[in-house]
Amino acid sequence: MAGLTYEEFSIGQVFEHPWTRTVTEMDNVLFSALTMNVQPLHLDAAFAAKSEFGQRIVNSIFTLGLMIGISVNDTTLGTTVANLGMTDTRFPKPVFHGDTLRAETKVLTMRASKSRADVGIIEFEHTAYNQRGELVAICKRQALMRRKEG
Repeated sequence: MAGLTYEEFSIGQVFEHPWTRTVTEMDNVLFSALTMNVQPLHLDAAFAAKSEFGQRIVNSIFTLGLMIGISVNDTTLGTTVANLGMTDTRFPKPVFHGDTLRAETKVLTMRASKSRADVGIIEFEHTAYNQRGELVAICKRQALMRRKEG
């Protein structure tokens, strides 16, 4: 598996994920439609042009998913059992069509599960930046992670 097991992480460990992704108009419109989010700031160019942003902004839940998704290959691919929660989620700057995002992950806390010997709980902090280096998203994610067998 590409992902790491609980024991392969350490508190303070930082992953600078090499993958980047340019967000397209299709990403934003399709995601908003699939999730039934009809917010005109995402879908209506004429409406958004009159907003403080002057253009459509990318659905923040798409940004959250992309930020965490970029982290998976380096951290949890095949080794996570479940996400337990996401907290302290913020979007300090908007994402626009054509922005290219990169992500980093830091291990904040770790603890063995009290009820299951085969898993541990890790709290990650994910951050996403646009092509100008501006922070566009941040969240803490608690994940139930597999431990090494034996």
